[in-house]
Amino acid sequence: MMNKITCPHAPCIPCYKSETQHCELNTPTHPFIVLMLAMSSSFSIHFFLLLSIALFSVCCLAASQAPTTKSHPYILPIKKDPATNLYYTSVGIGTPRHNFDLVIDLSGENLWYDCDTHYNSSSYRPIACGSKQCPEIGCVGCNGPFKPGCTNNTCPANVINQLAKFIYSGGLGEDFIFIRQNKVSGLLSSCIDTDAFPSFSDDELPLFGLPNNTKGIIGLSKSQLALPIQLASANKVPSKFSLCLPSLNNQGFTNLLVRAGEEHPQGISKFLKTTPLIVNNVSTGAISVEGVPSKEYFIDVKAVQIDGNVVNLKPSLLAIDNKGNGGTKLSTMSPFTELQTTVYKTFIRDFIKKASDRRLKRVASVAPFEACYDSTSIRNSSTGLVVPTIDLVLRGGVQWTIYGANSMVMAKKNVACLAIVDGGTEPRMSFVKASIVIGGYQLEDNLLEFDVASSKLSFSSSLLLHNATCSRT
Repeated sequence: MMNKITCPHAPCIPCYKSETQHCELNTPTHPFIVLMLAMSSSFSIHFFLLLSIALFSVCCLAASQAPTTKSHPYILPIKKDPATNLYYTSVGIGTPRHNFDLVIDLSGENLWYDCDTHYNSSSYRPIACGSKQCPEIGCVGCNGPFKPGCTNNTCPANVINQLAKFIYSGGLGEDFIFIRQNKVSGLLSSCIDTDAFPSFSDDELPLFGLPNNTKGIIGLSKSQLALPIQLASANKVPSKFSLCLPSLNNQGFTNLLVRAGEEHPQGISKFLKTTPLIVNNVSTGAISVEGVPSKEYFIDVKAVQIDGNVVNLKPSLLAIDNKGNGGTKLSTMSPFTELQTTVYKTFIRDFIKKASDRRLKRVASVAPFEACYDSTSIRNSSTGLVVPTIDLVLRGGVQWTIYGANSMVMAKKNVACLAIVDGGTEPRMSFVKASIVIGGYQLEDNLLEFDVASSKLSFSSSLLLHNATCSRT
């Protein structure tokens, strides 16, 4: 079955210099898969992100991949970049091994990396068009010497960076991936030669906006090509994943693991609340596929409260409409929570009023933040600055509470600002726009468990309440 796909606001770019590569207007519907990550056994100082995912249906994983009788732990460090407020991890790829720092994208559909003119791998195998792994799909090609990123008759794979202007198409290939010292075969990824765009402006390049040391993206979405799903499917493990982002900068990290049968650390379950993960039936990614649901993670926010008082928002703004607009999604590529303008104006008015009631001393705004305060006049606590608490009231009445450590950011010396921004009214790199995008800063030091098989999200709110954190110094 063929489905029409569309690229919003930007062309699908012919990616490589001297190539005949193109972006097809049709692509087969991909079966979708669910995933699981579980926590490690230590949480008093830091958390492990533990991944185990069950595969429902796969057309594009390596057919030669043998079932694994025993799962192995895969450990990846996760760090925060202070310049961009994005999160990244490190993997090795190819023969000889090349180490890459890759940005973590909760909504990313695959792993892609920069295979520039200095990169090569003798173990790289392109996936051929029309093969069992890539049926009925357009091809990409290249006129240069054979190397990763320059092959002919190759299955295309999207190279998407939400921060860049353009959408690219790279070649799908199989190569060794090293998770620390574990050498994993049979995993699929995409690569693109960024040296092929000498005339492009910075914001048109695939790596635009990413930390300077990073060379690509690791996707954690529901896509079958997301690295966690591929790793877990090879290990025949259940479909959950947990995420705990560090709040410290380059000193802080958590770990990404893949392992079967792991339970929560002792006592951690009592901190978790559960709410349904809801499906947006409209494609919300950079490429819209007609009739295919979004691969991003949405939750059903019924109301927003500030210091226990409900913000007067129209229910229609919080719901997902039949065009896919509205609702609340989670994103690690948005450094701070973004509210659609109508939601933002009402929310910020109420927050400023509550802060005034607490006699917080307001100071000049610091872009992009509007509500800023003299931090020397605000008490501190184990959960950060003592400011109005924000509650997301979710389906079933459970509440996700956001305390000062996640709501306030030090914008400059002695100035703390509400770390929630006006997201505008127009979608970015998509045809649809969520009303609320919960950004990375609000996710830090919160344990999140995505149970995709059961369509549930379990969350802890701030672990600082329990003298725990996602960082390690």
